[in-house]
Amino acid sequence: MVSINASSGEMKSATIGWRDYLLPPLHPEGPGFVAIFALAALVLWWIWTPLGLIGLALTVWCFFFFRDPDRITPTRPGLVISPADGVVQLIGPVTPPAELGLGVEPLLRVSVFMSVFDCHVNRAPISGAIIKDEYTPGKFVNATLDKASEDNERQSLVIRTPEGRDFAVVQIAGLVARRIRCDVREGQHVLTGQRFGMIRFGSRLDVYLPRGVVPLVSVGQKAVAGETVLADVNSSEGPREGEIR
Repeated sequence: MVSINASSGEMKSATIGWRDYLLPPLHPEGPGFVAIFALAALVLWWIWTPLGLIGLALTVWCFFFFRDPDRITPTRPGLVISPADGVVQLIGPVTPPAELGLGVEPLLRVSVFMSVFDCHVNRAPISGAIIKDEYTPGKFVNATLDKASEDNERQSLVIRTPEGRDFAVVQIAGLVARRIRCDVREGQHVLTGQRFGMIRFGSRLDVYLPRGVVPLVSVGQKAVAGETVLADVNSSEGPREGEIR
């Protein structure tokens, strides 16, 4: 049993059974790919059983790659939530990509790297109106490299909160990832934790924070899309440090 905060503020309980772990919902792109992998596995099984077992394992991997589980998103105003599952790989001040229109002064950037084993559904880091929607073609270098933010193919969104602060979230293609999907466009309004796209197969997302907003995560920390708090606009806390224990 897990307790969650309902919109009314009351505490409610939700039961998470084995089906939620073993048979999570799939992203709309998933069924077609799973079917292709399953068909290939059957052919390989017919050719040689050990190959079929490998195909079966890859089919299971494909199913879980496209999983799209529900998340419990913190809804307190001012919280910036991770847009991706993965590891917080980079935190630091950098000049934002020119297409964002956020100026040339460095902003704090939090980068979350998604491996091929992470859930790849991306979620809005904060509520607001999308004031910029920009696709930039580019290379497919390793997304763990810092230069991927400028060199790689990417899809950028700038979200303006009701208070007038601009946040940017950038989907970046990687060495394996070859397709970025973004389901929202300029002029739309998104809610914190709302699904807005995905990248296949493995990549990273960058979040650019407005001046004065400090990250509340550490490099190396595991982030969960729609749940992990990256920053708090209303917090006066300084940067957090962490260590492996």
